[in-house]
Amino acid sequence: MAKTTFNGPVRSQNGFQSVTVSKTTGAVTIDASFGTTTSVTNLSFTSQTHPTTAAINATATATAAQVITGYITSTSAAATTITLPTGTLLGAALGAAKGTVMDLYIDNTAGASTVTIAVAVNGILSTAAVDTPGSFGDLTVASGVTGLARFTIMFSSATAYVFTRTA
Repeated sequence: MAKTTFNGPVRSQNGFQSVTVSKTTGAVTIDASFGTTTSVTNLSFTSQTHPTTAAINATATATAAQVITGYITSTSAAATTITLPTGTLLGAALGAAKGTVMDLYIDNTAGASTVTIAVAVNGILSTAAVDTPGSFGDLTVASGVTGLARFTIMFSSATAYVFTRTA
């Protein structure tokens, strides 16, 4: 079958399926089914690249545009606190709804002092972050070769998020 490229939304009343057809037997295997119930059987993750990054090199409140790049660098020689935008601003920039999830990477490998992340209005630390402050709740990012951290932002509504360190 030929490839088809669409410009605009593709709609179906009966869902969509991604399939693989065996070259030897012709057997059809459903890899993913998208409809009222979505299922994926052969799920693989590829590396994430961030074509756009943001630099925050002094204590500041990050803009929603900086956060949605997914990757913030800091090269500050002084201790730096990066406060995340409010849930309303970040949610609007992402077009977030309940269940929207994004990862935020903080890269302080070129910095000379720690970076601390703070949440703003409508941003709360997850239960894991509160219960285990030394890991999931560790909001500081060391400088130097170990100065990388991944945080997950999960929206509980279009204007409120839960924040957790995940690596």
